[in-house]
Amino acid sequence: MRMFPDAMAHSAYDIDYPYLYEKGYRGIIYDIDNTLVEHNAPADDRAVELAYRLCNIGFSVCVVSNNKEPRVRRFAEALGCMYVFKAGKPLRKGYDRAMERMGTDCRNTVAVGDQLFTDIWGANNAGIRSIMVNRIAFHEEIQIHFKRIPETFIVFLYRLTHGKTGVKELL
Repeated sequence: MRMFPDAMAHSAYDIDYPYLYEKGYRGIIYDIDNTLVEHNAPADDRAVELAYRLCNIGFSVCVVSNNKEPRVRRFAEALGCMYVFKAGKPLRKGYDRAMERMGTDCRNTVAVGDQLFTDIWGANNAGIRSIMVNRIAFHEEIQIHFKRIPETFIVFLYRLTHGKTGVKELL
């Protein structure tokens, strides 16, 4: 099902990135809100450190968000990475722009996000491997809360059919 992630992880900070690099991945696309930081929060030390560590491994990093440019630009500048704003997720155009900016393609790019109906579906539409992470916080905009209801059911189906599949099992 195109709605399922390729793998799941507890958080974006728990992924085995050296393993991904060893497997040939060179670009990582991140959602911002509730993937790297709480909703509407600025980049924190943990997110900056992650971006620094990924660049040292050899990855190109791009944040892809449906937010407006001021929010996304400030966040990306703090991380020292590329960005795509008003990405139109789950459409593939934002992911394609990100890969173009990073110089990667769908075979060597992975996307990490917390929302099934935007981040994961969008990555799958673009042919990119996707890793779904648990959301950082439960306070979100109301329209996101409504999407979480069917999302919970789909994630339950995923776990029934795939078990607790981690990154190493699927990517």
